[in-house]
Formats: sequence, structure tokens, C-alpha cells
Amino acid sequence: MKICRYDDGRLGLVEGDTVYDVSSVKDRLPRLEWPVPPGDLLIERLDELKPALLAAKANAPTRKLGEVRLLSPVATPAKVIAAPLNYHAHVDESLADAQIHNNVHVAHYEGFKSPVAKFGVFLKSAQSVVGAGEGVRIAFPGRRNDHEVELAVVIGRQGKDIPARDAMSYIAGYCIGLDMTVRGTEDRSYRKSADTYTVLGPYLVTADEVSDPGNLGFSIQVNGEMRQNANTRDLITGIAELIEIASHVYTLYPGDVIMTGTPEGVGTVQPGDVMHARIEGIGTMDVAVRG
Repeated sequence: MKICRYDDGRLGLVEGDTVYDVSSVKDRLPRLEWPVPPGDLLIERLDELKPALLAAKANAPTRKLGEVRLLSPVATPAKVIAAPLNYHAHVDESLADAQIHNNVHVAHYEGFKSPVAKFGVFLKSAQSVVGAGEGVRIAFPGRRNDHEVELAVVIGRQGKDIPARDAMSYIAGYCIGLDMTVRGTEDRSYRKSADTYTVLGPYLVTADEVSDPGNLGFSIQVNGEMRQNANTRDLITGIAELIEIASHVYTLYPGDVIMTGTPEGVGTVQPGDVMHARIEGIGTMDVAVRG
């Protein structure tokens, strides 16, 4: 199942290039009272809502996917968790590029089995999340703003201290993630948390449709030029272990997003550029950059 949010917050099921408007299913979500618990209500109840979504599709009005403005498929993530330097070639790239490591988190990790083991994971602001149709607004003009394409994992249920052997059962689905980054001396979470600096899309592909998330080809082009082209099989710290590591420190809630890390080939974007990202088995999305 491919689930999208679009236009003014409508809910859609995607099949091919068609969006079925199943917004009526939102009425089945419970009304919330203050204090509102963390997490995304739709993601939390996704399994129980699947029959209603399919039933609503039968008589749903339709639009072409290219005609709608895609929002983030996760409306209210409590947090975005990201893995640093999780591909060996990007570690080497970072060491060779002073603007990337900039003496903040130098990529050497001697004595540790991985950069994640040494540096841990980090948080991005949940308010940085947008959809493909909203695009990226450059928050640091005149500086180096880079694209980083990666597989984004969306958590489906609450969990703490989740062992790696059980971790995959906590996943609601996957989408393409763009971890936009400005280079500089500030803390990593600051440089990556500007509004629009986490792009998710084009929709959420439920976990049952992705048979092997550890073997997905993915890429990003900017104005037709290939920049990054890799496969998730080359992750240093895999998805299950990332969930184990993150949940040891943070309680995970439905709708939490784990950005699994980017491969080599990160590069600069400018207002007017268009980024075309794809992940095998998930889809493609075009994301415009504006000033």
C-alpha cells in the first residue's frame, strides 16, 4: 500500500500514477485532548485502518499523481533520527573534504566498529519535515547547502530498548528521504534542522511491500546530472541495528523517522535547481529548490 498526503492535507492511496482520495477515513481517527501524546495518529492506527482505506478506494474520486502537491506522508513525527557517515565511501569523501567534516565530527572511527558506534545518532527538528511538492527553501544563502539522499524508515508502534532481532516488526513503512545540510562549524543538528531541510516522499510504502530494504538501489540527480548512486546493502550499520541503537536512548513513537545515512556524492544545490530522487521499490520524486 502506498499512502500519500496532498494538497490541503487530503489522504490518498497511490496506484501507478493515480491518487485515490480516501480522506473520509480520517474521520475514524479519535479526537485528541490536551496534553496530546507524541506520535502520528494515522501511522499508529495504520494496520487497523487498512480495510477502511481499501473500502474507501472503491468509490473514491481520483487525480493524477503529477497533478497534486505532495506533502510529507508523515504529518506529525515526534522526532527525526539520523545516522551519520553510514556508508564507507561517504566516510572517505568526508575525510577528503574539509567543508564536510570541518573539524566538527571528523570521520575517523579507529577503535569503533562504525561511525554510528563512535558518534551515535543525532536528532533533526520535526519541523524541518516537508513533502516533495513543498520543496526546499535555502535557509543559508551564500553558503554550501548540500543534498543527501537516503532511505527513510517510518516507525509504526511505540517501543523502547528494541533488540535488533525484533526491530523490523516496528516499521510501518519506507519513503525517500532528503537530509539537506549546510556546511559549517555549527552543531550538526542545527545545520540540518532548518525548515524544509528534511524532505520525505513521495508517499509512504508500507513495510509489507518492501521485501528487502537492505538491498535497494537509490540515486539522486540534480538538473539531470547524476550525483549519488548507491545501494542500501552498503550500509555500515543496518536498519535493525539503527533501531536498536536509537531505541536504547529514545522511546520510539509511531511516525518517528529514521534517516539511515547517505552515500558518497553529496553536492551543492542552488535556488532554481530540481532534485530527482529515486529508491528502488519505493518510487521517485522531484523536489524544487527555492531561495
